Amino acid sequence: MIGAQLNVRRGPRCSTTTSTSSAATPSPGRRRRACGSYATRTATTRRRRGRVAAGPGAGRRRGTGSGKLGVRTHHNRTTILLTSPVSRTTMDTAEFYGFGFANAVIREALRPEDDVLVVTKVGADPNPGGRLPLRLAQRPEQLRASVEDSLRSLGVDRLAVVNLRRLDTGPGLRPQGNQVVDPDDQLAVMTALRDEGKIGAIGLSSVTLDGLRRALPAGVVCVRNAYSLVSREDEDMLQLCAAEGIAWVPFFLLGGAFPGLPKATAEPAVHAVAESLGATPSPVGLAWLLHHAPNVLLIPGTANATHLEANIAVSEIALDAAALATLDGVESRSNDVSIG
Repeated sequence: MIGAQLNVRRGPRCSTTTSTSSAATPSPGRRRRACGSYATRTATTRRRRGRVAAGPGAGRRRGTGSGKLGVRTHHNRTTILLTSPVSRTTMDTAEFYGFGFANAVIREALRPEDDVLVVTKVGADPNPGGRLPLRLAQRPEQLRASVEDSLRSLGVDRLAVVNLRRLDTGPGLRPQGNQVVDPDDQLAVMTALRDEGKIGAIGLSSVTLDGLRRALPAGVVCVRNAYSLVSREDEDMLQLCAAEGIAWVPFFLLGGAFPGLPKATAEPAVHAVAESLGATPSPVGLAWLLHHAPNVLLIPGTANATHLEANIAVSEIALDAAALATLDGVESRSNDVSIG
């Protein structure tokens, strides 16, 4: 992640993390108690009544997403990336990333002394051998099973933050048949898991504005939707999150590589600002997100240590009023594109 420190206080119980040997298959190891830190650009935050509330603070947030590690990434190289000194205080992952590979490497790579907040998600499960690498798992009993799977694969007895991926909006699949589930039924099992101590805090992903409003009484610490300079349809939701002290954690930060999705790096305005700063287009697109709202948290995924260093350096890019006006003038287009 990129920005300043944000703490999610989860009460007296802290997650326990397992440190393992260098074997490719995770094995039981030393356990530690860890209250990790979630981050935002301009504020230290405290969890109040199940939410994240902003307060004064500073400090540098570092993190990355594990989705790009995949099953093709060399195991030793991935471990080196995750333990890089320029790395992170927050790691985003999911059981369906690389059919469990990402979770296995995170479990192995993180040491007892690391203070890393691992944020995972439910709503889909691995689908080895299927046409797509994942299958929807939206039903309450599937959400519970997915949480249990993540607890086992990460080697912990509590997941710090779990995002419920609703799949109501943005690019990707849409639930059909028995996968169309009332959000109240999903939130009921998520809050039950929180009450049981299996998860520390609840986030939402691919959710609509009405869906977020409906979920607020349950306590939401973050929202993870597709959002970028070139796709700003969720602007009202971002502002609601800022007002409620909820972290806004976008994915597809530069648009998207899938057909039909706009790309920030293809915009002449982004190239012009990058040239004026002596930078490349991608960091400028990420820097705009950090300048745009105080509750924005970035988790740019990568499987490359050089790219990781470049992502961290985004927080050092200063955009003046003229540059921001140029970028704000970029047309926003829909990212509601079917993938798969």
